[in-house]
Amino acid sequence: MADAAKTGLAELGLVEIARLIAEGTVSAEEATRACLARIEECEDEVGAWAHLDADYALIQARALDAHRQSGRPLGALHGVPVGVKDIIDVRGLPCERGTVLDAGRRPDADAVVVARLRAAGAVILGKTVTTELALYQPGKTRNPHDLARTPGGSSSGSAAAVAARMIPAALGSQTNGSIVRPAGFCGIYGFKPSMGLVSRSGVLTLSPTLDTVGPLARSLEDAALLADVIAGYDPADASMTPSGPPAFLETARTEPPVRPAIAFVKTPVWDRTDPDTRAGFAELCDALGDVDEVDLPAPFDRALDLHHTIMAAEAARYYAHYYDKGRDRLSGKLRAVIEAGQKVLAADYMLAREGIGILNAALDPIFDRYDAILTPSTAGEAPGAEVTGDPAFCTTWTYCGVPAVSLPLLVGENGLPIGAQLVGRHGQDGRLLRTARWLSAQVAQMQEEPVRPEEERAHVD
Repeated sequence: MADAAKTGLAELGLVEIARLIAEGTVSAEEATRACLARIEECEDEVGAWAHLDADYALIQARALDAHRQSGRPLGALHGVPVGVKDIIDVRGLPCERGTVLDAGRRPDADAVVVARLRAAGAVILGKTVTTELALYQPGKTRNPHDLARTPGGSSSGSAAAVAARMIPAALGSQTNGSIVRPAGFCGIYGFKPSMGLVSRSGVLTLSPTLDTVGPLARSLEDAALLADVIAGYDPADASMTPSGPPAFLETARTEPPVRPAIAFVKTPVWDRTDPDTRAGFAELCDALGDVDEVDLPAPFDRALDLHHTIMAAEAARYYAHYYDKGRDRLSGKLRAVIEAGQKVLAADYMLAREGIGILNAALDPIFDRYDAILTPSTAGEAPGAEVTGDPAFCTTWTYCGVPAVSLPLLVGENGLPIGAQLVGRHGQDGRLLRTARWLSAQVAQMQEEPVRPEEERAHVD
């Protein structure tokens, strides 16, 4: 590759950069320098990084180049720069979790997912901005498509850094809508795996019933590759059971044996959608054909309340030390969640936990007939930067612990991204990614640009 071409390395994705490094066409140091140069161009405006140490990144890259030159085997991400959300511990870097109460915190061990990134040969470029303790109070990050708007939360820095081409992919986490929502607002792919597939050891605990770690990337294949690397059994994580390699990328690349059946689900919060979202999904479903509109059973009407009961109660438990030692340094939004959790009755918490199994059982007849559920990632385009946006279209699926992926298929009336969310059966993440890749290809074949709602089109009721 000519030097002029190497300057475009930051535009490439995870799979492509890994291939070029494995072939010897470019080096890990060149890939890392390309990302650092891109960060220098736009970080002042976007503000995606909480902690960035160029020297630390380049030391890793040079060591990985020496490893390759020795002729030893390479990992799946050898030499590829990756970002890590600042609630995930990285040895040698601060992890301040978006709160002054953790200022100066520097862990002495990697989270399991970071250890797996290192084992695969990734360069840990730095820590991306999170909202305050992964909840609702926005950080400094802005949406690269419109700096006056939010990138979403809480994985704001990861989504913005990937969308701005500062990094090919990054790790985020989701307790409500914190992977899918920012992916939708930033026009990238966000994959929330099934509960129990990715370790949370070394990750800030907000709600052990709901917390999930997953990738954000600019292609489905990149997200699948990163998920392959970080997935795997960890006996220290009580949500996990022993299992074989997930083979997400391999499965995603296969052709479906038959045309996937898609169920379009509005969910009980459809009235929160913007007009261009309703129009866009009407156009998308019409263009695809053979998409059935399916209503969720009545118990799903309570899913948001049940989710909030668990999240608030567990936040009160796991954030008690923050509240006790520095409640005056917490935002009003965070204090409100903790204080609501302090009032949750044990019976209500237990019923909310039991509801997860009930709602998953209610989903079984849908997934017996359909490969995936299609629904919005967000209510519409990203709102202003003073908020992180409504997570309601993600809440139900996070509560159920099922896999979900946001696809950048729609564009709103202001030219900003609107994500389309696909949801699958618990544990069938590979099948969901395969269906998502098929859907993305169908839309790409239908028109060169993303689906754009027509202003004169009658809106879906």
